[in-house]
Amino acid sequence: MPLDLTIALDTMGGDYGPSEIIPAALFSLKKYKQLNLILVGKEEMLREELKKHNSLGHERISISHASEIVGMDEPPSQVLRSKKESSMRIAIELVRDGHAKACVSAGNTGALMATARFILKMLPGMDRPAICTTLPGKKGYTHVLDLGANVDSSSEQLFQFAIMGAQLTSAVKNKDNPTIALLNIGEENIKGNDRVKQAATLLEESHLNYVGYVEGNNLFAGDIDVIVCDGFVGNVAIKTSEGVASFLRHHVNKAFASNIYSRFAALVAMPVLKSLESKIDPKRYNGASLLGLRGIVIKSHGGAKRVSFATAIDEAIIEVKNNIPERINEKLEQLLIDR
Repeated sequence: MPLDLTIALDTMGGDYGPSEIIPAALFSLKKYKQLNLILVGKEEMLREELKKHNSLGHERISISHASEIVGMDEPPSQVLRSKKESSMRIAIELVRDGHAKACVSAGNTGALMATARFILKMLPGMDRPAICTTLPGKKGYTHVLDLGANVDSSSEQLFQFAIMGAQLTSAVKNKDNPTIALLNIGEENIKGNDRVKQAATLLEESHLNYVGYVEGNNLFAGDIDVIVCDGFVGNVAIKTSEGVASFLRHHVNKAFASNIYSRFAALVAMPVLKSLESKIDPKRYNGASLLGLRGIVIKSHGGAKRVSFATAIDEAIIEVKNNIPERINEKLEQLLIDR
């Protein structure tokens, strides 16, 4: 029986909406012959955008009309109460009802998290969802979670995040026993707050491949498969990293443009710079997983353009193919029995 690769796209979310999401959708349809897409949003707007690309009536595209849009600054509680016909909510409901295997949205993160949790519910034994993304490293790449869904996590929740991250990594890297570390202010056992220390104890007593604490400078080393932290720490770390990358890009460009000699040096160095840029390009790593839910929801960066949004669709496809929620549920049940 062929795999059902139907994905719902919230086309009204993010900074650009259909003008960038439709081209991303069409690119993904060419890349994956099994893929079917449900475009959720204002029907007339979507039809007009598809016409621009000569794709109205595409056999693997359907449209689900949504009359409301979730603003990027709307409070999650307000969205839950008053935006029941939003493109975000309808896309998630399509997953709940079995019409789609995953949802991808570039919309308001808080609203997406709250709506997904309300509509899809949590997996048994999971307290809260976590936002997980991939960071490039010197030796490979690392899955890091939580990146902002939970600003105050208990030791038990950090343990649950480790389970979720390990199962995602195991599926994506085809690695049976991925390494797991806790992000801390030092590698020594005496350092860290009580919650981190208690989470370390839970991990040490489990059958997970826990290797200890790591510091912030290990985030981009690439030698650990999964790094776990609470959402406050994770969000600060990822935003700081983005700021440093922007700072370096600005000053490198400024240095190469300063005079005729530096411009010539830039021409000589261009192949190396292009190679480096491709390795650290955020577009290649767009698409954060909302793990712990009974369905697959992928959060795209709000400022994602077509190439970047297509990468988020790639992430959804990977998780559908690997049955990520089922794998997390099975592993949690096994660990609870062992405990």
